Amino acid sequence: MIKLLHFYEKLKNKLHVVFFGRISLLRKLGGKVGSNCRFIGDITFGSEPYLIEIGNNVSITSSHFVNHDGGVWVFRQDFPDIDVIKPICIGDNVFIGSHCIIMPGVTIGSNVVVGAGSIITKNLESNGVYAGVPAKFIKSLDDYKKTSLENNLNTKGLLTKKNYLINHYKVR
Repeated sequence: MIKLLHFYEKLKNKLHVVFFGRISLLRKLGGKVGSNCRFIGDITFGSEPYLIEIGNNVSITSSHFVNHDGGVWVFRQDFPDIDVIKPICIGDNVFIGSHCIIMPGVTIGSNVVVGAGSIITKNLESNGVYAGVPAKFIKSLDDYKKTSLENNLNTKGLLTKKNYLINHYKVR
């Protein structure tokens, strides 16, 4: 009966995502999500989604939130009730690249970019770009802005973006 109830809850959550999206699901499960956020791809919240808090203007792509330390399993024989569970907090104006893992107890500051595939094991200070396993400081947000503006192609709003990029990069 318990397996059936667990299956039913998972099915309800999948249907909720189809009809209302992952942001709505996280809110339904007790997490907090600010305004102007977007979740792209497969984002999973682990077993304690109600301990996740996300600020405003946050974009997250195909990543995983982990609020508990499953490794304590190796101590279960000696400490059957052991649980290490911590909240995750993300500030405002944050981009988290594809396939990142955010570990228990992490706070990501505001104005932060996290590179794809990073594992965030410690707090990330505001106004920086981080990447790696584990995620480390790469450069300031101001330096990232400077290089982004130098490489800007101004493709937003182009009706023929594909042709522009093919010609720009001389592809074909």
